[in-house]
Amino acid sequence: MYTTQMDAAKKGIITDEMKIVAQKEDIKVEELLKLVALGKVIIPANKNHKNLVPEGIGEGLRTKINVNLGISKDCCNFESEFEKAKKAIELKAEAIMDLSSYGKTREFRQQLVEMSPAMIGTVPVYDAVGFYDKDLRDITAEEFFEVVEKHAEDGVDFMTIHAGINRETARRFKENGRLTNIVSRGGSLIFAWMELTGNENPFYEQYDRLLQIFEKYDVTISLGDALRPGSINDSTDAAQIQELIVLGELTKRAWDNNVQVMIEGPGHMAINEIAANMVLEKRLCHGAPFYVLGPIVTDIAPGYDHITSAIGGAIAAASGADFLCYVTPAEHLRLPDIDDMKEGIIAARIAAHAADIAKGIKGARDWDYRMSEARKNLDWNRMFELAIDNEKAEKYRKSSIPEDEDTCTMCGKMCAIRNTNKALKGENINIL
Repeated sequence: MYTTQMDAAKKGIITDEMKIVAQKEDIKVEELLKLVALGKVIIPANKNHKNLVPEGIGEGLRTKINVNLGISKDCCNFESEFEKAKKAIELKAEAIMDLSSYGKTREFRQQLVEMSPAMIGTVPVYDAVGFYDKDLRDITAEEFFEVVEKHAEDGVDFMTIHAGINRETARRFKENGRLTNIVSRGGSLIFAWMELTGNENPFYEQYDRLLQIFEKYDVTISLGDALRPGSINDSTDAAQIQELIVLGELTKRAWDNNVQVMIEGPGHMAINEIAANMVLEKRLCHGAPFYVLGPIVTDIAPGYDHITSAIGGAIAAASGADFLCYVTPAEHLRLPDIDDMKEGIIAARIAAHAADIAKGIKGARDWDYRMSEARKNLDWNRMFELAIDNEKAEKYRKSSIPEDEDTCTMCGKMCAIRNTNKALKGENINIL
């Protein structure tokens, strides 16, 4: 028997989840097993998430994307968040993170796990304040762990745990200073708790206890970057790198306990720093899969941060990141609605696919080849079938109908493809 996917892989046991992932990725299951055993690929699959359709994240696999949603004090409508979850699944997001922080969070989480075939992630420290209805300084270490256990029991496949911000990394942050300080919500809560109580981060201090919970349910630990940069001014600073070193140490301890690990990364970061940061993570964290928010490559575009993020995400994933957290046009402004969410998902999927082409992922170019073939043949219906957002493509096409149905209203009968095809066939072009 085995406790986790990693434990099974170390013992040479091929699980059902490994078989499904290997088939999806078109790789040999024996090759996948080796990567899982080494920690270079994870298959987040809580034993209590009964209708999960498993996905692999990591080396040599397609880049996956995550969508954030959840209820909060200002927006606590279950139905609107479930509509977002359904849309995310329809748009082929591989993971959904429930960032709920207020109200009936457990009821919402349990329903989400029950309805979702996608991986579910959470950040338990968000939930603790609302769950206990206490001021942050009054929450005990024991209560933090109780919330973690409840999330595991409920079938959550991965949890973000900010275990890397200990008293030493906090000291480094305070001594060096930052323009935007700490922008990670979970990281800021843990930092504030340490400052208010004078205690060490319980997730760092009692890390082995945390690992026992994760191994019991086969929850993947997503080691959170509490000190991720919130502006390009703060990227790749001493605090960020020190935390990354700590996360690398925690990674090896998790692997020793057969717990699957991924590392979370920046954040806001100039384009010229992204590739180096991917190398740093892979080196310092021993090849563990890298999960990045963006990176957002400029700070000046509120309302368009799905674009700034997609630029950074494509570069990051092409340089080694494995998992992209979507960013919506509402980032930095408000809770995203369902239209914002769709824009964010499409942008993240484009970034992920572009990176997979660059990485040489098996079959990645085939989709583009089929689309180019349809364009060459001026087969509009086939183009719509292949479009990453066929609804938008068809809407644009129908909004402006050309005289010649083979063309579009940009070029009309001067369409380069139409005229080249005709010329090669010896046909009259008939532009007028």
